[in-house]
Amino acid sequence: MPRRESGELVGTTSAPGGKTMSSPSTAAREPGAQAGAEAAIAQAARAARAAATGRNDAIHGPAAIGVPLRRFAALVWTIAVSDFKLRFYGSALGYLWQLVHPLLLFGVLYLFFTQILRFPDVEFYPVVLLQGIVVFTFLSQATSGAVGSLVEKEILVRKIQFPRLAVPFSVVLTAFFTLAMNYVVVFLFLLIQGGGPHLTWLWELPLMLLALTVLATAIASLLAALYVRYRDVRPIWEVVLQALYFVSLVLIPIEAVTNDTLAKLLLLNPFACIVQQLRHAVVDPSAPSTLDVLGDPLLLAIPIAIFAVIVVVAFRTFDRMAPKIAEEL
Repeated sequence: MPRRESGELVGTTSAPGGKTMSSPSTAAREPGAQAGAEAAIAQAARAARAAATGRNDAIHGPAAIGVPLRRFAALVWTIAVSDFKLRFYGSALGYLWQLVHPLLLFGVLYLFFTQILRFPDVEFYPVVLLQGIVVFTFLSQATSGAVGSLVEKEILVRKIQFPRLAVPFSVVLTAFFTLAMNYVVVFLFLLIQGGGPHLTWLWELPLMLLALTVLATAIASLLAALYVRYRDVRPIWEVVLQALYFVSLVLIPIEAVTNDTLAKLLLLNPFACIVQQLRHAVVDPSAPSTLDVLGDPLLLAIPIAIFAVIVVVAFRTFDRMAPKIAEEL
Protein backbone atom coordinates (compact mmCIF):
# COMPACT_ATOMS: atom_id res chain seq x y z
CA MET A 1 0.00 0.00 0.00
CA PRO A 2 1.26 3.49 -0.73
CA ARG A 3 2.45 5.49 2.22
CA ARG A 4 0.08 8.15 3.51
CA GLU A 5 1.50 11.50 4.56
CA SER A 6 -0.66 14.34 5.94
CA GLY A 7 -3.83 12.76 4.79
CA GLU A 8 -2.95 12.23 1.10
CA LEU A 9 -1.46 9.41 -0.89
CA VAL A 10 2.06 9.95 -2.12
CA GLY A 11 3.58 7.58 -4.65
CA THR A 12 2.57 6.00 -7.92
CA THR A 13 -0.63 4.52 -9.20
CA SER A 14 -1.16 1.86 -11.73
CA ALA A 15 -2.87 2.83 -14.95
CA PRO A 16 -4.92 0.47 -17.04
CA GLY A 17 -2.57 -1.81 -18.98
CA GLY A 18 -0.04 -2.07 -16.14
CA LYS A 19 1.70 1.31 -16.71
CA THR A 20 2.75 3.38 -13.75
CA MET A 21 1.87 7.01 -13.44
CA SER A 22 3.25 9.73 -11.15
CA SER A 23 0.93 10.93 -8.52
CA PRO A 24 -0.51 14.42 -8.97
CA SER A 25 1.62 15.82 -6.16
CA THR A 26 4.92 14.51 -7.67
CA ALA A 27 4.05 15.80 -11.15
CA ALA A 28 3.21 19.14 -9.67
CA ARG A 29 6.60 19.38 -8.04
CA GLU A 30 8.69 18.51 -11.18
CA PRO A 31 8.37 21.92 -12.96
CA GLY A 32 9.33 23.69 -9.75
CA ALA A 33 12.41 21.45 -9.28
CA GLN A 34 13.53 22.02 -12.87
CA ALA A 35 13.14 25.78 -12.48
CA GLY A 36 15.14 25.66 -9.26
CA ALA A 37 17.95 23.73 -10.97
CA GLU A 38 18.09 26.22 -13.83
CA ALA A 39 18.21 29.09 -11.35
CA ALA A 40 21.06 27.40 -9.48
CA ILE A 41 23.03 26.91 -12.72
CA ALA A 42 22.47 30.53 -13.72
CA GLN A 43 23.57 31.72 -10.30
CA ALA A 44 26.73 29.56 -10.47
CA ALA A 45 27.52 30.94 -13.92
CA ARG A 46 27.13 34.52 -12.67
CA ALA A 47 29.41 33.74 -9.73
CA ALA A 48 32.03 32.23 -12.05
CA ARG A 49 31.92 35.27 -14.33
CA ALA A 50 32.26 37.57 -11.35
CA ALA A 51 35.25 35.59 -10.05
CA ALA A 52 36.91 35.68 -13.47
CA THR A 53 36.51 39.43 -13.85
CA GLY A 54 39.94 40.99 -14.30
CA ARG A 55 41.63 37.60 -14.65
CA ASN A 56 42.93 36.09 -17.89
CA ASP A 57 42.31 32.35 -17.86
CA ALA A 58 43.44 31.82 -21.46
CA ILE A 59 45.96 29.05 -22.03
CA HIS A 60 49.27 30.45 -23.26
CA GLY A 61 52.06 28.68 -25.09
CA PRO A 62 55.68 28.57 -23.91
CA ALA A 63 57.20 31.99 -23.23
CA ALA A 64 60.37 33.42 -24.70
CA ILE A 65 62.35 32.35 -21.62
CA GLY A 66 59.99 31.25 -18.84
CA VAL A 67 62.62 29.30 -16.87
CA PRO A 68 65.48 30.22 -14.52
CA LEU A 69 68.37 31.83 -16.37
CA ARG A 70 70.74 29.02 -15.43
CA ARG A 71 68.51 26.42 -17.05
CA PHE A 72 68.01 28.69 -20.05
CA ALA A 73 71.77 29.15 -20.48
CA ALA A 74 72.35 25.40 -20.17
CA LEU A 75 69.75 24.72 -22.85
CA VAL A 76 71.28 27.29 -25.22
CA TRP A 77 74.74 25.84 -24.66
CA THR A 78 73.55 22.28 -25.30
CA ILE A 79 71.80 23.17 -28.55
CA ALA A 80 74.73 25.28 -29.78
CA VAL A 81 77.37 22.65 -29.03
CA SER A 82 75.26 19.94 -30.68
CA ASP A 83 74.74 22.05 -33.81
CA PHE A 84 78.44 22.94 -33.95
CA LYS A 85 79.48 19.28 -33.73
CA LEU A 86 76.90 18.15 -36.25
CA ARG A 87 78.09 20.77 -38.72
CA PHE A 88 81.47 19.06 -39.00
CA TYR A 89 80.34 15.48 -38.41
CA GLY A 90 82.01 13.16 -40.92
CA SER A 91 84.19 15.94 -42.32
CA ALA A 92 87.91 15.27 -42.70
CA LEU A 93 88.93 18.93 -42.40
CA GLY A 94 86.29 19.90 -39.84
CA TYR A 95 86.66 23.46 -38.63
CA LEU A 96 89.10 24.36 -41.43
CA TRP A 97 86.10 24.63 -43.74
CA GLN A 98 84.94 27.57 -41.64
CA LEU A 99 88.14 29.39 -42.60
CA VAL A 100 87.87 28.73 -46.32
CA HIS A 101 85.21 31.33 -47.11
CA PRO A 102 86.64 34.29 -45.15
CA LEU A 103 90.22 33.50 -46.20
CA LEU A 104 89.35 33.16 -49.88
CA LEU A 105 87.39 36.40 -49.76
CA PHE A 106 90.25 38.05 -47.90
CA GLY A 107 92.76 36.86 -50.50
CA VAL A 108 90.81 38.35 -53.40
CA LEU A 109 90.14 41.64 -51.63
CA TYR A 110 93.71 41.82 -50.34
CA LEU A 111 95.10 41.69 -53.88
CA PHE A 112 92.59 44.29 -55.03
CA PHE A 113 93.09 46.79 -52.23
CA THR A 114 96.88 46.43 -52.00
CA GLN A 115 97.77 46.25 -55.67
CA ILE A 116 95.04 48.27 -57.42
CA LEU A 117 93.26 50.49 -54.89
CA ARG A 118 95.84 51.17 -52.21
CA PHE A 119 95.59 52.80 -48.78
CA PRO A 120 99.25 53.60 -48.00
CA ASP A 121 98.36 55.83 -45.04
CA VAL A 122 96.49 53.04 -43.21
CA GLU A 123 98.81 51.02 -41.01
CA PHE A 124 98.23 47.26 -40.97
CA TYR A 125 95.48 47.56 -43.57
CA PRO A 126 95.58 43.81 -44.43
CA VAL A 127 94.80 43.03 -40.78
CA VAL A 128 92.07 45.69 -40.75
CA LEU A 129 90.55 44.05 -43.82
CA LEU A 130 90.77 40.53 -42.39
CA GLN A 131 89.21 41.58 -39.09
CA GLY A 132 86.38 43.36 -40.89
CA ILE A 133 85.63 40.24 -42.93
CA VAL A 134 85.71 38.04 -39.81
CA VAL A 135 83.36 40.34 -37.89
CA PHE A 136 80.94 40.68 -40.79
CA THR A 137 80.99 36.89 -41.32
CA PHE A 138 79.91 36.45 -37.72
CA LEU A 139 77.01 38.88 -38.12
CA SER A 140 75.98 37.21 -41.38
CA GLN A 141 76.13 33.66 -39.98
CA ALA A 142 74.34 34.59 -36.75
CA THR A 143 71.47 36.46 -38.36
CA SER A 144 71.02 34.49 -41.59
CA GLY A 145 71.15 31.22 -39.70
CA ALA A 146 68.59 32.43 -37.18
CA VAL A 147 66.04 33.60 -39.76
CA GLY A 148 64.62 30.13 -40.39
CA SER A 149 65.79 28.49 -37.16
CA LEU A 150 62.33 28.18 -35.60
CA VAL A 151 60.83 26.84 -38.82
CA GLU A 152 63.66 24.33 -39.23
CA LYS A 153 63.04 23.06 -35.68
CA GLU A 154 59.29 22.86 -36.24
CA ILE A 155 59.00 19.33 -34.83
CA LEU A 156 60.62 20.34 -31.54
CA VAL A 157 58.66 23.57 -31.32
CA ARG A 158 55.34 21.82 -31.87
CA LYS A 159 55.88 18.86 -29.55
CA ILE A 160 58.10 20.11 -26.73
CA GLN A 161 57.55 23.02 -24.37
CA PHE A 162 60.83 24.87 -23.95
CA PRO A 163 61.94 28.53 -24.05
CA ARG A 164 61.56 29.63 -27.68
CA LEU A 165 64.32 32.21 -27.36
CA ALA A 166 66.83 29.40 -26.90
CA VAL A 167 66.67 28.60 -30.62
CA PRO A 168 67.98 31.91 -32.06
CA PHE A 169 70.34 32.27 -29.09
CA SER A 170 71.91 28.90 -29.90
CA VAL A 171 72.45 29.95 -33.53
CA VAL A 172 74.29 33.08 -32.39
CA LEU A 173 76.38 31.08 -29.92
CA THR A 174 77.36 28.63 -32.65
CA ALA A 175 78.46 31.54 -34.84
CA PHE A 176 80.39 32.96 -31.87
CA PHE A 177 82.41 29.73 -31.62
CA THR A 178 83.55 30.35 -35.18
CA LEU A 179 84.24 34.02 -34.46
CA ALA A 180 86.45 33.16 -31.48
CA MET A 181 88.53 30.72 -33.52
CA ASN A 182 88.74 33.11 -36.46
CA TYR A 183 90.15 35.77 -34.15
CA VAL A 184 93.10 33.47 -33.47
CA VAL A 185 93.94 33.82 -37.17
CA VAL A 186 93.54 37.61 -36.91
CA PHE A 187 95.98 37.77 -33.99
CA LEU A 188 98.51 35.58 -35.80
CA PHE A 189 98.26 37.66 -38.95
CA LEU A 190 98.74 40.84 -36.92
CA LEU A 191 101.94 39.44 -35.43
CA ILE A 192 103.18 38.42 -38.88
CA GLN A 193 102.52 41.95 -40.15
CA GLY A 194 104.68 43.40 -37.36
CA GLY A 195 101.98 44.34 -34.90
CA GLY A 196 101.70 43.28 -31.29
CA PRO A 197 99.35 42.99 -28.34
CA HIS A 198 97.93 46.11 -26.72
CA LEU A 199 96.40 46.90 -23.36
CA THR A 200 93.09 47.55 -25.12
CA TRP A 201 92.87 43.80 -25.74
CA LEU A 202 92.13 43.38 -22.03
CA TRP A 203 89.07 45.59 -21.72
CA GLU A 204 88.03 47.22 -24.99
CA LEU A 205 88.11 44.05 -27.10
CA PRO A 206 85.79 42.07 -24.74
CA LEU A 207 83.47 45.07 -24.48
CA MET A 208 83.20 45.44 -28.26
CA LEU A 209 82.71 41.71 -28.77
CA LEU A 210 79.94 41.80 -26.17
CA ALA A 211 78.26 44.70 -27.97
CA LEU A 212 78.62 42.87 -31.30
CA THR A 213 77.11 39.70 -29.83
CA VAL A 214 74.18 41.54 -28.24
CA LEU A 215 73.44 43.34 -31.51
CA ALA A 216 73.62 40.11 -33.52
CA THR A 217 71.43 38.30 -30.96
CA ALA A 218 68.79 41.03 -31.03
CA ILE A 219 68.62 41.06 -34.83
CA ALA A 220 68.62 37.26 -34.97
CA SER A 221 65.74 37.01 -32.47
CA LEU A 222 63.68 39.60 -34.31
CA LEU A 223 64.22 37.94 -37.70
CA ALA A 224 63.43 34.47 -36.31
CA ALA A 225 60.13 35.64 -34.81
CA LEU A 226 59.05 37.61 -37.88
CA TYR A 227 59.96 34.83 -40.33
CA VAL A 228 57.42 32.48 -38.72
CA ARG A 229 54.65 34.78 -39.93
CA TYR A 230 56.26 36.66 -42.83
CA ARG A 231 58.37 34.54 -45.19
CA ASP A 232 59.57 37.62 -47.09
CA VAL A 233 61.93 38.38 -44.21
CA ARG A 234 64.75 36.19 -45.56
CA PRO A 235 65.21 37.84 -48.99
CA ILE A 236 64.80 41.30 -47.45
CA TRP A 237 67.51 40.61 -44.90
CA GLU A 238 69.85 39.26 -47.58
CA VAL A 239 69.60 42.61 -49.37
CA VAL A 240 70.17 44.50 -46.12
CA LEU A 241 73.28 42.40 -45.40
CA GLN A 242 74.70 43.22 -48.80
CA ALA A 243 74.22 46.92 -48.12
CA LEU A 244 75.80 46.62 -44.66
CA TYR A 245 78.83 44.95 -46.19
CA PHE A 246 79.67 48.06 -48.18
CA VAL A 247 78.64 50.82 -45.76
CA SER A 248 80.01 49.45 -42.48
CA LEU A 249 83.74 50.13 -42.99
CA VAL A 250 84.46 46.46 -43.61
CA LEU A 251 86.36 47.09 -46.85
CA ILE A 252 87.27 50.76 -46.83
CA PRO A 253 88.96 52.43 -43.84
CA ILE A 254 87.47 55.61 -42.46
CA GLU A 255 90.51 57.60 -43.66
CA ALA A 256 89.47 56.91 -47.24
CA VAL A 257 86.20 58.80 -46.70
CA THR A 258 87.29 62.38 -47.39
CA ASN A 259 83.88 63.92 -46.76
CA ASP A 260 83.55 64.52 -43.01
CA THR A 261 79.77 64.62 -43.14
CA LEU A 262 79.62 61.29 -44.95
CA ALA A 263 82.09 59.76 -42.49
CA LYS A 264 79.90 60.81 -39.58
CA LEU A 265 76.78 59.48 -41.30
CA LEU A 266 78.45 56.10 -41.79
CA LEU A 267 79.26 55.90 -38.10
CA LEU A 268 75.64 56.46 -37.10
CA ASN A 269 75.28 52.78 -37.96
CA PRO A 270 75.89 50.80 -34.72
CA PHE A 271 77.59 47.96 -36.58
CA ALA A 272 79.98 50.38 -38.29
CA CYS A 273 80.81 51.87 -34.89
CA ILE A 274 81.70 48.43 -33.57
CA VAL A 275 83.87 47.66 -36.61
CA GLN A 276 85.75 50.95 -36.28
CA GLN A 277 86.20 50.57 -32.53
CA LEU A 278 87.48 47.00 -32.95
CA ARG A 279 90.10 48.31 -35.36
CA HIS A 280 91.15 50.85 -32.74
CA ALA A 281 91.18 48.25 -29.96
CA VAL A 282 92.79 45.27 -31.73
CA VAL A 283 94.89 46.40 -34.68
CA ASP A 284 96.13 49.93 -34.06
CA PRO A 285 95.37 52.07 -30.99
CA SER A 286 96.61 55.10 -32.94
CA ALA A 287 93.77 54.67 -35.46
CA PRO A 288 90.83 57.06 -34.95
CA SER A 289 88.18 55.79 -32.60
CA THR A 290 84.48 56.24 -33.21
CA LEU A 291 84.40 59.28 -30.95
CA ASP A 292 87.41 60.79 -32.73
CA VAL A 293 85.59 60.62 -36.06
CA LEU A 294 82.25 61.87 -34.75
CA GLY A 295 83.92 64.59 -32.73
CA ASP A 296 81.00 65.08 -30.36
CA PRO A 297 79.67 62.83 -27.56
CA LEU A 298 76.14 63.89 -28.48
CA LEU A 299 76.61 62.39 -31.93
CA LEU A 300 77.93 59.21 -30.33
CA ALA A 301 74.67 59.00 -28.40
CA ILE A 302 72.77 58.50 -31.69
CA PRO A 303 74.22 55.06 -32.62
CA ILE A 304 74.02 54.05 -28.96
CA ALA A 305 70.31 54.98 -28.93
CA ILE A 306 69.73 53.08 -32.19
CA PHE A 307 71.49 50.08 -30.67
CA ALA A 308 69.26 50.23 -27.59
CA VAL A 309 66.08 50.58 -29.67
CA ILE A 310 67.00 47.55 -31.79
CA VAL A 311 67.60 45.44 -28.68
CA VAL A 312 64.38 46.50 -26.91
CA VAL A 313 62.16 46.16 -29.97
CA ALA A 314 63.65 42.80 -30.89
CA PHE A 315 63.18 41.13 -27.52
CA ARG A 316 59.75 42.63 -26.86
CA THR A 317 58.57 41.47 -30.29
CA PHE A 318 59.88 37.96 -29.71
CA ASP A 319 58.37 37.82 -26.22
CA ARG A 320 54.96 38.84 -27.57
CA MET A 321 55.03 36.33 -30.44
CA ALA A 322 56.63 33.42 -28.56
CA PRO A 323 53.41 31.82 -27.13
CA LYS A 324 51.85 31.54 -30.61
CA ILE A 325 54.88 30.39 -32.60
CA ALA A 326 53.84 26.73 -32.63
CA GLU A 327 50.35 27.64 -33.88
CA GLU A 328 51.68 29.74 -36.77
CA LEU A 329 54.25 27.28 -38.05
